[in-house]
Amino acid sequence: MGESSMGAVVPAADKAELKGDDALAFAMAEKELLCPICMQIIKDAFLTACGHSFCYMCIATHLENKSDCPCCAEFLTPSQLFPNFLLDKLLKKKSAHQLSKTASPVEQFRQSLEQGCEVSIKELDSLLSLVAEKKRKLEQEEAERNMQILLDFLHCLRKQKVNELNEVQNDLHYIKEDLNAVERHRIELYRARDRCSVKLQMLSDDPVGMRSRSSSMDKNISGVLCNSCSIQGGVNSANFQYKKDEGNVQVNPLGTQSKDASLSGPTSQHISQSGLAVVRKKRVHAQFNDLQEFYLQKRRRMINHLENQEKKDKAIVTREGYSSGLADFQSVLSTFTRYSRLRVIAELRHGDLFHAANIVSSIEFDRDDELFATAGVSRRIKVFDFSTVVNEPTDVHCPVVEMATRSKLSCLSWNKFTKNHIASSDYEGIVTIWDVTTRQSVMEYEEHEKRAWSVDFSKTEPSMLVSGSDDCKVKVWCTKQEASVLNIDMKANICCVKFNPESSKCVAVGSADHHIHYYDLRKPCHPLHVFSGHKKTVSYVKFLSNNELASASTDSTLRLWDVNENLPVRTFRGHTNEKNFVGLTGNNEFLACGSETNEVFVYHKAISKPATWHRFGSPDVEDSEEDAGSYFISAVCWKSESPTMLAANSRGTIKVLVLAA
Repeated sequence: MGESSMGAVVPAADKAELKGDDALAFAMAEKELLCPICMQIIKDAFLTACGHSFCYMCIATHLENKSDCPCCAEFLTPSQLFPNFLLDKLLKKKSAHQLSKTASPVEQFRQSLEQGCEVSIKELDSLLSLVAEKKRKLEQEEAERNMQILLDFLHCLRKQKVNELNEVQNDLHYIKEDLNAVERHRIELYRARDRCSVKLQMLSDDPVGMRSRSSSMDKNISGVLCNSCSIQGGVNSANFQYKKDEGNVQVNPLGTQSKDASLSGPTSQHISQSGLAVVRKKRVHAQFNDLQEFYLQKRRRMINHLENQEKKDKAIVTREGYSSGLADFQSVLSTFTRYSRLRVIAELRHGDLFHAANIVSSIEFDRDDELFATAGVSRRIKVFDFSTVVNEPTDVHCPVVEMATRSKLSCLSWNKFTKNHIASSDYEGIVTIWDVTTRQSVMEYEEHEKRAWSVDFSKTEPSMLVSGSDDCKVKVWCTKQEASVLNIDMKANICCVKFNPESSKCVAVGSADHHIHYYDLRKPCHPLHVFSGHKKTVSYVKFLSNNELASASTDSTLRLWDVNENLPVRTFRGHTNEKNFVGLTGNNEFLACGSETNEVFVYHKAISKPATWHRFGSPDVEDSEEDAGSYFISAVCWKSESPTMLAANSRGTIKVLVLAA
């Protein structure tokens, strides 16, 4: 029992069987094998005259500074150092023994062979057979592992491709359904057009009947043509031309052509409409990938929604023969392809031509879109009459109201209920409410400690407004109180604040920490959501609807977010914005922002690339490279429910732009 138990502990057995110098090496205390200076195993051992051993480098370095033994303090010089050959031999054997204990069996066998260990041919044959068998086994295991890895990869790839195939098959099914629905609707439109053409031909053969029934006939034809326009992108019949002006469709005969020519010959209106259709098709192909993604997203979402609904809810699937997803996509496609440029319909100067400080920081329409106000570094709020600016082509438009301020202004916000009230924020951190009628300040709030960048009136609660500042604070104010009613401390500079258009309890805040914080003011300690994605400071936030929030950043992107689902929707790229406030505005369909290239960019909210853009040019050097590099767009604002917008640049030029075909 004793021998077997001793054999189970290999290190102890080896130590017990050692004799001679090896036994002495293992029996020496660990302390005796350490250099008293470096406290490591002695290397290149040297003995002093007083009998102590050290590493040669350690004791030599010591004697350069002192002339004594580090152990006993006896006088010592370099000439009294002698090599300790016995200790060196013992240390080398101990090191070799330790290495052999930690070496693998293969390494030990290799060392034995190198040291001349006697092995017979029979033993070598046996060892070679064992090694060969071991090698085959290892190769087999390695091959099995590699095969399993390949098999797992192929299974994963097959699963992924099957899912992709199922998705493509589902998409093809949606497309086939939609093709059939569109074809049916197109045939109905063609039949209606043919019936209309026959009736018009009959009326042209009967002028008296035409006069007596023209009123009712015009009404019916207008309705038919309106339907045709909605599905065919504006293609009308061969006998009539129409024009759309402010939402009203007018139908007029094409002169006094002969009967045959009116029925078969192409007209100038046909040619223009055909050219317009070609242009719109080119726009579709230019943005095909984004449109495809939007279409499939809408259709898949609609199908998923239907799968989770009761059968009674399936009535929402059809709308004029279309699925809801297809109807939504058709609306986007029609809106997106309708416009190709921004046309200037008016232009004015905000400041003195000889005054350098003309940057327009903010431009806003009032409640009824009748007036618009501008403000900036000129320390003045100017209010213009929109109809006067558009309809009177004068070189200089005078504001109907002008109010001087003490400091440079950063932002304006009209009260959505009290038409004559407008709020401003300035570089001294003061938030002021002005009465445009009396041209006097109604209330001043001076709690911000640094520059206030943004202010916004609530659309649902007329007495509520919110502001954000470089002091990292968001403050909520009430026009009935002199002090703030709520304060939110944040860790970064606040660049923009905006109320949700349908709630005075929810506020979006953009800051220098690259995030948008969405707060419920009833629980201001923590934000409801934090939207992350921008790489630099968030300079603007704007609501397109109660659940759609747009943001702009100096990372040269706009982003669209779903505040209800806490999800990013889309990222828009095309403009340049790295250091300046260039403005952001939006309506139900479009986003617009400025660029540091002195251009205004317009994006459709469903497409990530610009729909169109317009470049400002100075009156002196129109569209020059120098001009584009010197100025930037500083403020933009949509006119509600309209394709018209205002844009201003850092030179003080304000343009009224309208989306055009």
